[in-house]
Amino acid sequence: MSEEFVAPLDEFDAPYGRKIRIEAVTYESGLRLLRMRIREGSRFTVMDLDETTTRRLLATLTTWADQAQGT
Repeated sequence: MSEEFVAPLDEFDAPYGRKIRIEAVTYESGLRLLRMRIREGSRFTVMDLDETTTRRLLATLTTWADQAQGT
């Protein structure tokens, strides 16, 4: 199995006591992914996202935030 190199990008609190951590993950093969970890108490959800998925998620989140803010 190839080794992964993890670089922390951001960590912040979310509503209802959740914590979100974003990491850049690079494998020896050159594969690069964005890892999003969501912690709810002792439970974790971990998602590894490629560039295409990350861009689509970003666009959806930005659209929602803009509409929620009324801009």
